[in-house]
Amino acid sequence: MNPTKNIALLATLLCASLSLPALANTLEDIQKRGELRVATDMAIPPSGMLDASMKPVGSDVETAELLAKDWGLKLKFIETTGPTRIPNLQTGKADIVISTLSVTPQRAEVIDFTRAYAGLRSVIAAPAATKISDWNDLKGRAITVTRGTTQDSMLSKDAMKKGYTLQRYDDDATLVTAAVSGQAYAVATSATLVNQIKKQNPKLNFEPKMTLTVFDLAIGLQKNQPELKEKLNEWIETNIKNGKLNAIYEKYHGEPIPQEILNR
Repeated sequence: MNPTKNIALLATLLCASLSLPALANTLEDIQKRGELRVATDMAIPPSGMLDASMKPVGSDVETAELLAKDWGLKLKFIETTGPTRIPNLQTGKADIVISTLSVTPQRAEVIDFTRAYAGLRSVIAAPAATKISDWNDLKGRAITVTRGTTQDSMLSKDAMKKGYTLQRYDDDATLVTAAVSGQAYAVATSATLVNQIKKQNPKLNFEPKMTLTVFDLAIGLQKNQPELKEKLNEWIETNIKNGKLNAIYEKYHGEPIPQEILNR
């Protein structure tokens, strides 16, 4: 290459790099603003919901409130839905996501996660009188799931091999109605939702029969924010050890954070 052209190319690249905006430091922005913006879905009880006076309540809500209080910040909830949690983070509308966000390889490609602050036990559940101890007991039966959930995806892969079918509903509320009314032989959902089914129809006494997996629930943040991630991890570690996060979870979910999470 011509030396003159080479020098000109280097100069162009240097100018271009100098013109690029510096990577934002989310932790500094939060501290300067004095406010923490948290994306939380208020339509997924008991993690996030609105009470009779339209005040946010739930385990994720109290987790965010505790975080803001410990950091001496005002708290602003960015109401979201499942599909908009990550976009709200990527566009800078929210600083972090605390909203039953399970850690998956696909999500980890576009955002970062803290260590788990809670867990979600995914189970096969049925009335107490229904005998289900392994997959053989579900051959020829329909398992009720909420469409598009991790349970739906997980069970779809093995349906033909294991001999069960899936009965899909569009949301958790409809799944609960089907179970409570006796229309569902078995459901695949979170242990928390099973507790709600049991409360609504104690006679059926829905209970977990098999555990599918335990999902890590973590705080989501933008990529390349090491200072914020470290500070959040330190906060989670402290509040796991002192029992505050477990107390919040048990208050709303009716059971402790899964031991698999607490032992990490």
